[in-house]
Amino acid sequence: MSDSSLRSIPASTAPGGGPVSPRRFPRPALSRLGLSPGKRTRLKRLLYDHGPGGGTLLVLPIDQGLEHGPIDFFSNPESLDPHYQYELAHEGKFSAIALHIGLAEKYGHEFAGDVPLILKLNGKTTIPSDNQAFSPLTGTVEDAVRLGADAVGYTVYVGSPAQDRDFRQFMEVRREADRFGMPVVVWAYPRGEAVAKKGGKESLYAVDYAARVALELGADIVKVNYPVASEKDAESPPPYNALRLSPGDAFRKVVESAGRTLVLVSGGEKVGDTELLAKVRASMDAGATGIIFGRNLWQRPRAEALRLTRELHAIFREYAQPPA
Repeated sequence: MSDSSLRSIPASTAPGGGPVSPRRFPRPALSRLGLSPGKRTRLKRLLYDHGPGGGTLLVLPIDQGLEHGPIDFFSNPESLDPHYQYELAHEGKFSAIALHIGLAEKYGHEFAGDVPLILKLNGKTTIPSDNQAFSPLTGTVEDAVRLGADAVGYTVYVGSPAQDRDFRQFMEVRREADRFGMPVVVWAYPRGEAVAKKGGKESLYAVDYAARVALELGADIVKVNYPVASEKDAESPPPYNALRLSPGDAFRKVVESAGRTLVLVSGGEKVGDTELLAKVRASMDAGATGIIFGRNLWQRPRAEALRLTRELHAIFREYAQPPA
């Protein structure tokens, strides 16, 4: 899609009050993703047999304890116990829960067969600077198979000075995932000083680039943040520095760049119900396969989180499509 055609798309409403096209952008069909039988079987279970179904994904991540530390659990002390998130994923009928090996081994056995697992295979703390961000391995694809996972997760820091090590490490993970028929979900996060100098990690340039990198590296699913327009966009490389896209059309650009890699939208920090639900609907209109919201759900009391989850299920039913 050309820059001029992106600008000319008619608009309605999106998160933050900005416009977004009312036309829904189609999601890639499962049959067109080039998947091996093992990957297709596992991914089909996530898309159709669990969660909202209909080819959508509602994922509950709890990797924040490693990535951010215990600080994220203060607002809802009950959430410090990973059993809370597992119960929420079970009662709320999530497509999967995403977490690291320690939590999977110590808590997952009680929900085996009921709550699908995405095992996160690398991670880091926030204590060092992100200027040279790199996440070492914390688990293996073989661990994921042993634990009955339906997918593995891996964080790639696009733009970090350490991305050469990152790409090599991911290549080994992807190779093992192919050998075991395990789908790979890539957390594609722009990071580093070079990114900061070209519009920042939330710019359309950075998020769009990250989505394309995930496709190029062989991700089956990519998790990205919703791009956020700001004055720093003027520092992005051309033509991004001159684009004036609505939030929905900007995210559609990201989905297009991801090609035949399915797109999950990251929830980020907790926001109000209205903003959250508008973001979900706009993301799905733009062609997202689903959402991966953690703090926006488990930082809430159980009853409130389950009520919001029911509203998310209702939205996803509007976007259901048969397997193809």
